[in-house]
Formats: sequence, structure tokens, C-alpha cells
Amino acid sequence: MSARSCLEANDWICGEYVRTRGQELLDATVQHVGITLVSVVIGLLIAFPLALVARRWRAAAGPVLGLTTILYTVPSLAMFALLTPVFGVSAAVVVTGLVLYSLTVLVRNILAGLESVPREVREAARGMGYGPVKLLFGVELPLALPALTAGLRIATVSTVAMTTIGAVVGYGGLGNLISSGMEGFFKAEVLTASVLCVLLAVVADVLLIGLQRLLTPWTRAQARARSRARRERRAAGRTAKKAVA
Repeated sequence: MSARSCLEANDWICGEYVRTRGQELLDATVQHVGITLVSVVIGLLIAFPLALVARRWRAAAGPVLGLTTILYTVPSLAMFALLTPVFGVSAAVVVTGLVLYSLTVLVRNILAGLESVPREVREAARGMGYGPVKLLFGVELPLALPALTAGLRIATVSTVAMTTIGAVVGYGGLGNLISSGMEGFFKAEVLTASVLCVLLAVVADVLLIGLQRLLTPWTRAQARARSRARRERRAAGRTAKKAVA
């Protein structure tokens, strides 16, 4: 009697599933990446002016942060149910929901990054003739990049995970496969799609870390300077102990 294939045995790990469903996996992955990318980009484009408004007018900071926090607490199924009458059953429902969820993290981190810029740096730039726009994009935004990128990383990774919920309207990327696999208890489909989703999140996080390092080379120089200073202090401490002994 010939051994049953892993598909027939319904194994969790099944290379045959990957081989025979490769195009299906690729299509789901492409949709997942597309929805995630569009959602994060739109979220960033909306969050940036909101953070500027919250910083410029202090009275607006509370309502802006409060509204984005309230939006984040809305259950995803309820969010999609509220958006479906507006956009119909389409990818726009998922994208809009993910954009609204991302605003909490993005607005707070952009605002925190801009507020972390030292006052003396701003004053020095103004003294050199920098106007508001040049000051923002030439001085404040570059210095705020570490905090901004940290928020972008969190928002991206969470969006990769939350995109799977879009399966309720048929636009969940890998979530579609996870959902159909759960309905039929198709183990290989559930595990493979879940692993791919995790890999997407890890790859996105690594790419954003690399982007941050590329855009903020001065942070590496500062880290090296701090490390060198610590080594020098330890060496001085050892020398002092030997002298006393």
C-alpha cells in the first residue's frame, strides 16, 4: 500500500500544498502586501498634518489624540460593518479601516518626535534665516525621524497582522486563506498562510530599520561616540584603581 500524501493526511507541514497552490499563495501575498502598503502610506499622509495641527494649536492636541484613540478602540468587525454601506464590499473598506487604526500610533509618534527637537536647535535655525517650512523639513523632521520611524514600524507590523481581518469582506490577503483553511480545517493552508504573514511582518520591520539607518547616519556616529566615551571612562577607572593600590 502506498503511503498517503501529506495533503491526504492533512498534515500541518506539507510541501505538496506549497507546490500545488503556489499561484494561490502568491496572489494572496501580493494582495496582502498591496493593502498593507496603501494603508500605511495613506495613514502617514493623514497623520502628519494631524500631528502638525496638534503641535501648532495646543487646544487641538487633546481632541486629535482623543479621536484617534477612540477610533482604535472600535472593534474591527464593527468598523467594517460601518464602512461597508459607504464603500460597498471592496478593498476600500479594509484600507479605510486600517488607515483609521494606524492613526493612533502614527500621530503620537510624529508629535513626540517633533516635540523632542531641542528648543535651542530651533532658535539657532531661525537665527540663520530658516522660515517655518524650511525649519520643519530641514531641521525638525530629520531630527524627529527616529521617533517617526519607530511609530511607522509599529503601525506597519500591526497593519500586516490586521489585514487578515479583511477576509470577512473577501479582501484579507493571506487572511482569506487562513479563513478558508479554518472553515475546512485544512491544516497546511492555515499554517502556511500564517507563517507567510509573520514573515511579511518581519521583512517589513527589517526594511524600515534599514531605512532608518540610511536616513539617520548621525545616530550611528553618536552611538559610536557614546560607546567610546564609556570605554574611556572604564579604562580611566581601572587606571585610578591601580594607582590607589
